[in-house]
Amino acid sequence: MPPTPEPLAAQARTLARQGDWAGARAKLMQLVDEVIGVTATDLIINRDQYSLNSLNGRVTLSDARQLFFKYHNEEGEDKTIEEYYNAELLRDTGYRVDVPLFACGEPGRQILFYTLRDNLRLADVCRDIEERQAWHEMSQVVEAQRQYDHDGLAGVLRTLGPGEADAVCREPIHQLFHHRLVSANNVPGFGGRVERAYVGKTFVFPGTVVEWDQLKGLRWTINGVTYASSLGELFAESGQRLAPQRLADHGVVTAHGDAHNANVWYEKVSGQAPRLVSFDPAFAGRQIPALLAEIKATFHNIFAHPVWLYEPTRVASQFHVTTSIKGEQMFVEHSWQLTPLRSAFLESKSRHYWQPLLAELHERHWLPTDWERVMRLALFCCPTLVLDLRADGGSGHTAHSSALGFALAMIAGSEPVEGEDIFSRFFSGLQPH
Repeated sequence: MPPTPEPLAAQARTLARQGDWAGARAKLMQLVDEVIGVTATDLIINRDQYSLNSLNGRVTLSDARQLFFKYHNEEGEDKTIEEYYNAELLRDTGYRVDVPLFACGEPGRQILFYTLRDNLRLADVCRDIEERQAWHEMSQVVEAQRQYDHDGLAGVLRTLGPGEADAVCREPIHQLFHHRLVSANNVPGFGGRVERAYVGKTFVFPGTVVEWDQLKGLRWTINGVTYASSLGELFAESGQRLAPQRLADHGVVTAHGDAHNANVWYEKVSGQAPRLVSFDPAFAGRQIPALLAEIKATFHNIFAHPVWLYEPTRVASQFHVTTSIKGEQMFVEHSWQLTPLRSAFLESKSRHYWQPLLAELHERHWLPTDWERVMRLALFCCPTLVLDLRADGGSGHTAHSSALGFALAMIAGSEPVEGEDIFSRFFSGLQPH
């Protein structure tokens, strides 16, 4: 018998990554017909820097309707997702979320169709402000984010309860973390994407070329601060501590789970203050471990900017990044720092979400003693597992963006031996009393 062809969404993903946009468009138009039952007369795929593991765009139907679509498909990971889209769950729980008109959640065919909006995504609004350094224009955006963080906290506190281990383990949010660290016949932490992207590979940084077997054991000194863990130790610890069954003991919540700014509309209505509305809740669920629910948004909306994760080819021209290896030590010097906008987002996320949530968990005696390690490891996984961070690894990273990306992953995951950095200051401000 001939082999079963890949699902249409998976074929579109492959063709888009090969640069065959016309082929990807044709596959998606066919998928539109199958899911909606109406012929697509036109389809435009947005080629933006935020579509790391997905595609989105606009489709025109034969009945003249125009819809926004987004689909998410990841190589080798289709079978790990059981319930993919949960917009109704979030809406019914009281979250502000855009509910799709049509949806297909079958593995390899996951796609959502929304009413076409005139709104910009928050990611585009933020990028425009940062490109122009128009910090005087950011007050409304920061206020909208503050309200969004406040509402997000209300949502998780409203749904916070004891977890059921089996239900926690089934939550799709683990796709973003533990599932990317494991695979059959591999030690946890060194399977999945780690095996495909890093194990046995060569890493090219500015001034340095190093093999995986050496890199994984090096200690890092970044801008003069030395860190306690090696890269290999962080992957190994993540593979153990972020195992779903070990995250069922500190309370669970209903949440979006993946509310990075490219999944958030910046909604402007005449006479009203702008507000944020999420969409594409691919990893939403009822029993998300409370410490994981807002990790992806915290990293991707704050620490992944400016430019290094989403526009890596611009790093060399915007930042000074150098590396060297001396003995068992990796040295990195860089000039990256948060913009005023991202600093304001960090202050809001800390004050209006993380501090009160951790205080509530502490009050209920649900806060693990190693809560900071859990959060740090999950933050570490965000940049290292969302894409291949290696230069020329297929994700567009350069020597400069690769070095900067790994450096930021290290300071997220590992405490300084002495001294402080942006993450140690962040966690110092979260300590519950």
